[in-house]
Amino acid sequence: MLLIRGHGGETTLTGTLFEPGEEPPRFDGAPDGEAPFVWVCDEFYEVESGGSLAEIDGQPVRVAFESPMPRGFDSRTAALAAAREHVRTQFARVGVPGDDVRVEVEQVEADAAVDPAAV
Repeated sequence: MLLIRGHGGETTLTGTLFEPGEEPPRFDGAPDGEAPFVWVCDEFYEVESGGSLAEIDGQPVRVAFESPMPRGFDSRTAALAAAREHVRTQFARVGVPGDDVRVEVEQVEADAAVDPAAV
């Protein structure tokens, strides 16, 4: 399992890339088990009212979240490229230029991952 973390605007967004042999989360819209690599990450955008208040670049910004959009990939290279682009796109949606986003990839052992049922 890889955590793909974007840093920009003094905040962070983290998504998860599940690799072959790992069990991605099951929920409506999740891809079937045929994809060896599954990317899952929140999607959000700026709104005028409602949403949640976040601080980005020291300024208050209202953001609304969409359901995570899991995507399946045949290769690790394609999955990582899409994950990086996804993270940069989310920041751009709230006014942080993609070039200003630093993306890091962290390998996490499957048994060290947090069990969502325990949260």
